[in-house]
Amino acid sequence: MKSPLGHRTLSAAIVEEVRRGILNGTYPAGEQLRQDVLASTFQVSRIPVREALIQLESEGLVVIEPHKGAIVSTFSLEEIDDVFDLRVMLEPRLLVKSIARFKAADFAEVSALDAEFKSAIEAQDVARWGLLNAKFHLALYKHARLPRTHAIVAALLQTSDRFTRIQMRSGRALDRAEKEHQQLLKLCQQGQTKLASEHLVGHIEKVRKDLHALFKKRASAVSAPAKP
Repeated sequence: MKSPLGHRTLSAAIVEEVRRGILNGTYPAGEQLRQDVLASTFQVSRIPVREALIQLESEGLVVIEPHKGAIVSTFSLEEIDDVFDLRVMLEPRLLVKSIARFKAADFAEVSALDAEFKSAIEAQDVARWGLLNAKFHLALYKHARLPRTHAIVAALLQTSDRFTRIQMRSGRALDRAEKEHQQLLKLCQQGQTKLASEHLVGHIEKVRKDLHALFKKRASAVSAPAKP
C-alpha cells in the first residue's frame, strides 16, 4: 500500500506529522510513541520512523529511553527558564544586527506576517499561532549574518511553540502579543534600535511570566485537598 505521506522524504514527513501531533496535543506529554504503531499509521517501514524519532529527540520533543523507546517529553519551569534565558540573550543581538540592513521590502514582509498572526488570532487557529509567531521573529533576524545564532534561535522558537500554545490560549495574552508585535515592528521601522531591543526583551519576559503563573496555578490545583 502506498504511503499517505506523498513524495516528501519519508523521515522528514514523519517528523513534520509527529511534531504537529505533539504540538497540538494529539500525542500528549508522557505518551509512548511506538515505532510499529507509527510505521503502520504512516504505511512505512520502521527505518524512517526511527530516523524521525531521533530528529524529534534532538528538538527536545521526544526522549528515547532504554527499554521504553520514544516518550513525548514533559517540560518543567527549569526547562522554560533555560529556553527563555537563551532567547533573551540571543534574540536582541540578532535584531540589532539585522534591522540595520533592512529595506522597505523586508518591513513589508514582516508586516504581512503580523497581519497573518492577527488573522489567526481572530480565527482562533491554534495550529498557526506558534508557527506565525516564530516566522515573525525570524523574519526580523534574517539579515543578522549570524547563521549559528540564527539556527539556535530557530530551534528555541520551535521549542517555545509548546509553551506559547499554553500561554496564548488566554485571549488577553493573544491580544497583548499582537500589540507587542506591532510596537516592535514600529520601533524597528523608526530606526529606534535600542528601544526595539528593550521592547523585544520585555515581550519575551512577559511570556515567561505568564508561563510561571500558569505552572504555579496548576501546581496549586494539584496540591489542593479534594472537596468533601
